[in-house]
Amino acid sequence: MKNLNTLLLSSLVFGFACSPQEDKHDLISEEGLTYHIENLSADEFMGRMPFTEGEIKTVEYIKAQYEELGLKPGNGDSFYQEVPMVELAAGNMSNLSISNGSDILELDFKTDFVALTRRVIDHIEITNSELVFAGFGIVAPEYDWNDYEGIDVKGKTVLVLVNDPGFSTGQDDFFKGEAMTYYGRWTYKYEEAARQGAAGIIIVHDTKPASYPWGVVEHGWTGANLYLQANDNNMSRCKMEGWVSLEAANKIFALAGKEGYDYTQEAVHQEFNSFSLNLNLSLSFDNESKFSKSKNVAGLLHGTDNPAEVIIYSGHWDHLGVGDPIDGDSIFNGAIDNASGIAAILEIAHAFVHQENPPKRSVLFLAVTAEEQGLLGSEYYASSPLFAPEKTVANINIDALSAIGPMKDLTIVGYGQSELEDIAEVFAKAQGRYITPDPTPGAGSFFRSDHFNFAKIGIPALYAKGSKEHLTKGVDYATQQEEEFTAKHYHQPSDEIYDTWDLAGMLQDTELLYQVGDKLANDVSLWPKWKEGSEFKAIREQ
Repeated sequence: MKNLNTLLLSSLVFGFACSPQEDKHDLISEEGLTYHIENLSADEFMGRMPFTEGEIKTVEYIKAQYEELGLKPGNGDSFYQEVPMVELAAGNMSNLSISNGSDILELDFKTDFVALTRRVIDHIEITNSELVFAGFGIVAPEYDWNDYEGIDVKGKTVLVLVNDPGFSTGQDDFFKGEAMTYYGRWTYKYEEAARQGAAGIIIVHDTKPASYPWGVVEHGWTGANLYLQANDNNMSRCKMEGWVSLEAANKIFALAGKEGYDYTQEAVHQEFNSFSLNLNLSLSFDNESKFSKSKNVAGLLHGTDNPAEVIIYSGHWDHLGVGDPIDGDSIFNGAIDNASGIAAILEIAHAFVHQENPPKRSVLFLAVTAEEQGLLGSEYYASSPLFAPEKTVANINIDALSAIGPMKDLTIVGYGQSELEDIAEVFAKAQGRYITPDPTPGAGSFFRSDHFNFAKIGIPALYAKGSKEHLTKGVDYATQQEEEFTAKHYHQPSDEIYDTWDLAGMLQDTELLYQVGDKLANDVSLWPKWKEGSEFKAIREQ
């Protein structure tokens, strides 16, 4: 029956996809994508950091595009959904001082560690806090795993590993094997340490399981950081949340008399028990706070038949703003991440507005804030939705599209989660492409973009783009280009638009994601579901 349903769905979608009147490639263009990327990633937009002049320019630009297209305000009579946040900037950072009673290890800020706090207070002081190695810092009953079992970390600082125990074990049935679970995300580890009563938590950075180099941590976790406002001013969170480099972690274990102890491998065993390192940690820094409101930008195209039902296109408009100069450049322009996604959304909105018949269901074009700060804009939307989740048919998220040319694949991040990938597969085949799972599931990409917050409230979410196999240059070329972008441009000022870009693949993805949304917006009998085994299925069914 499952296969039969898939065949029926595929034939239904395929018939729609091949209808001559729906061949509207001229409604989406490389010229349009280039125009918006050039504008949004220009130096005048100052890296699109929330709470800056760059935010004002960015949200006004997106609003003006919505108005020019004839979209209606998505939040009552406003194009804006205000997102109350607090900006915290750590300053006067001391060294991270670690002592075994006779010797002291002094770790340098940025080079060896980064640290910050979510607590809205003026000063953080941690003095002689006992340091505990807590494995991966995970409590996962469904996997019979508890790194905090048998050890009290209240008032102490925990040192934990990035990712989860399933990564690189070669065991597909251990956690989710190579695919990261939410337990592997740094956000979860900080949350769990707070639940355990720890005063501080430090994650050991390792490039392969983290999927990004130390430079991303160094530049993304220093300076001002944003958080959603909380009634308790985040006093329930740990005093300090931080990272140390792998090299610094090795020095810590050596100071504890465990030089040569393979802690990254010992912690993956079921019988591993967390333990005190018999070290004391001290750190202090000041904390400057600023309360304000950022903005999600919402443009709405009303449906003709079922206007209360909605398809949401999402993408984050923000990037990292202006930071310390790298090779003489201090503006983090974010051309790929994520001017490309907003450009695609604007082109898709253009296609919807100019197609022959308006959609039967409503379509919301949602440019969200503060994704780079922890998916905050989409998290706020999920807690204060403009459309009821039970009336939201699907979320289609667009983030960091490729500019390396036409692709043979459509990579599904979170493959196997929902029926949206079956719909996407039909349109991919019509383009001569195939769908494939994320080739690097250990990077945890399903938890690293805004679709995750829609999934958490049960809304089926699609995050898909070409990334694995170039049409003519193959898999190795695509892999090399992806690795080069991650190493040299991801979250760096060099993420800019270049004359060497080939937007043919970006155009493919934008057209396909438009077609998926167009199908959902016009087939009012179609309600995509989460698949068996998805952790979000029960939420939707409730």
